Amino acid sequence: MAGGCVFLPGFGGGSDGGSSEEADDGIWKGCRSEPRELLGAVPSGFAFHCTTIKVPRDWAKPDGPTMDLALIRVRSTSQKDRIGSLVVNPGGPGGSGVDLAVYLTRGLPIEVLRRFDLIGFDPRGVGRSTPVKCISDADLDATFGADPDPQSQAEFDEIVAMTRRIDETCGQKYGDELSLFSTEQAARDIESIRTTVGDEKLTYLGYSYGTLLGAVYAQLFPTKIRAMVLDGAVDPTQSSSASGESQAKGFERAMDNFSAWCSSHKSACDLDDEPRAVINDLLDKARVKPVKGSGGREATPGWIFYAVVSSLYTQDYWSDLADALSSLQGGDPSGVFDLADRYAERDPSGHYTNLFDANAAVNCADDGKSPTVDQVRTAQSDWRAKYPLFGAPLAVGGLTCALWPGKRDPYPVGKAVGAPPIVVVGTKGDPATPYEQTATLAEMLGVGTVLTWEGEGHTAYPETRCISNAVNGYLISLKVPEAGLTCPAK
Repeated sequence: MAGGCVFLPGFGGGSDGGSSEEADDGIWKGCRSEPRELLGAVPSGFAFHCTTIKVPRDWAKPDGPTMDLALIRVRSTSQKDRIGSLVVNPGGPGGSGVDLAVYLTRGLPIEVLRRFDLIGFDPRGVGRSTPVKCISDADLDATFGADPDPQSQAEFDEIVAMTRRIDETCGQKYGDELSLFSTEQAARDIESIRTTVGDEKLTYLGYSYGTLLGAVYAQLFPTKIRAMVLDGAVDPTQSSSASGESQAKGFERAMDNFSAWCSSHKSACDLDDEPRAVINDLLDKARVKPVKGSGGREATPGWIFYAVVSSLYTQDYWSDLADALSSLQGGDPSGVFDLADRYAERDPSGHYTNLFDANAAVNCADDGKSPTVDQVRTAQSDWRAKYPLFGAPLAVGGLTCALWPGKRDPYPVGKAVGAPPIVVVGTKGDPATPYEQTATLAEMLGVGTVLTWEGEGHTAYPETRCISNAVNGYLISLKVPEAGLTCPAK
C-alpha cells in the first residue's frame, strides 16, 4: 500500500508575479497552472516558481546520462527573516512533492511559511520527473478490483499470472534501468536539490515513505543537515514481508478504533451492524454478485477493500466510510468508488496518475529480500488468521516484488554519524506506518528524538497546536522537543 498524507486545503485568488530568475541549475519561472489545477485557483499571499534540474540517471556514473527533476518553490509574499528552504516530500513512494508544496500553503502554520521557501519536488520516476509509466489504466482497474484475498489455488494463480504479466511489461519497457528508481538514488538527488536552492544545509520535512527517504539522506550526507522532521516513520531495518505484516497490524488497530468511534457516534455512523461484520458481509456478497454503479462499473471486493483502506488514513474520512458502506448496503456503490479512487488516484474518466507505477518501481528496487510466490501464499494464510481483514491482502501484495524483473539496489541502514538531532514523529493510531516504528527509526539513526501524537490517522504535523508548537520550534529555532514529549489527540 502506498503511504502519504492527505490535505484538504482551501484556496483564494492571487498572482505569482510571473517573473523569472536564475537558479543554480536552471531558471525559476513563475508557474500558475500547478496551484490552479490542484486548488481551483492560485492562492493569494504566495509566489509560485518552477524549474527543472538534471541529475545523473545513475549516481555511480555522475558524468553519464541524466534525467529531469521537477521542482516548485512557494514563497510567502509576507516572508520575513528568511531562514532558507524547507524541502518537503509526501511519501508513497510515488507521491508528488510539487503537489504537496502547493497543498501546504493551506496546511503549514503561517510562522513556518513566513520563514522558509517551500521546495517541493517530484522524486525520480514520479509525476513530472521522468515518470515511470508501464501499467495501463485497464490493468490498474483489474488490480484494484480483484479480490484482495483470493483463497482457492485457482484464484490465487490468476492473481499471480496477472501480476507476472504486469511486472514483465515494466521489465520489457525499462530493463536494467528499473534499479535506478531506488531510494538511495533519490536521496542523492536531494543533495543536488539542496545545492540548487543555495542552502548551506538542508531543512527537510518528510511524511511516511518520505521518512525513509530522509533517513537515507541522513546516512549519506549527515553533515549537510540543518534540521529534519520525519513524520510517520518507516522502519528501514524491516524486510518487506515484516513491513507488510506491521501494516496489517496497524490497519487492524485503526479498524478497531473506527469501530469504537461508530459505536459512540450513531448519528454519523448509521450501520446495521458492527463495521467489521458489515464489511465482511459486503465483501462476501460482492464475490457472488457485485453491485453495479453508473456506467456499469462493479463494486467488486477489491474496490470495497480499498475504500476501507483509504478511509483509515485520516479520521476526517471516517464518516464518509460509514456513509459509503450504508449506501452500498442500499445498492448505491458511488461512495465506495469515491473513497477507493482517492486512494488509487483514479479520475472520473478512469485514468490514473503514475503513483502505483512508481510505487512498484521504488519499492521493488529497494527490496533486496523479496518473498517467493510460495512464501506469499503461506503468509496469506498465516496473516489471515492473525489479522482477519487486512492480513491476507497485505500478504498478497508481496507478489509485486516477488515477481519483479528489475535488479535491486537496497538502501543503507545505520546511524547518521555527524548529523544534528532529527525529530521523528509518530501517531498512536497510524495504520500505514504503525507507531511502533517511530522509536526504531529514531534509534537506528542514533540522533533521533521521538515526538508522539495520541491521535488517529496517518501522520501528525500540523494536526494540533501541541504538535505544531514542537515542530515549529525545531524547524525555526532548532529547539529540539523534550525527550518523550507526548501530545494529546485534541
